Amino acid sequence: MTGRAALTPARVVATALLVVDGGGPAALTLTAVAGRAGVAVPSLYKHVPGGLPDLRALVRRQVRAELTAVLRRSVRGLGGDDAVAALLGSYRAYALGHPHRYAVLTAAEEAVDRAAPAEGEPDVFAAALAGHGLAGEELLHAARCLRAVAHGFASLETTGGFGPAVDAGATHARLTTLLSWGLRPSQAFLTGSRAWVAA
Repeated sequence: MTGRAALTPARVVATALLVVDGGGPAALTLTAVAGRAGVAVPSLYKHVPGGLPDLRALVRRQVRAELTAVLRRSVRGLGGDDAVAALLGSYRAYALGHPHRYAVLTAAEEAVDRAAPAEGEPDVFAAALAGHGLAGEELLHAARCLRAVAHGFASLETTGGFGPAVDAGATHARLTTLLSWGLRPSQAFLTGSRAWVAA
């Protein structure tokens, strides 16, 4: 991409992602993107009329789409505990493989446009639970738990929140097993949970 004629909305976002890859979310500025694209800053406004806030929103949308595609592929053809393990593993792998892109999803602005996901974005968390016999509100609660575990673990690990003392991979494996067990709609589990709460 060496000139204004080559600039398109998709290339602006792709260039912005390269800037993020190199320096993290804080490095994303119109000046940095324009410089990498070989154009003047005003040329970007044709594609991001709202300036930097619009560009950041487009980048977040693209990162969410990338992650969703990774998760969708990971659970294809799987069910039950295998699907949950595959989703959690691929989520962690994406975050570790693209820590700066993943950090975009933890930025304060993410809450602003989270309610308007990319068109056709699948509910991969619910899809991963298809073999657990859940429906309605129980499926929603379970999908939220699954997303919270995936996002929470990735956020802590990519920011060094666990420290180096114990292998985080081993922790992740235990958490995956624990979550898979907890997601089973077993009456014995539900009864045991009530007894534990009562105690």
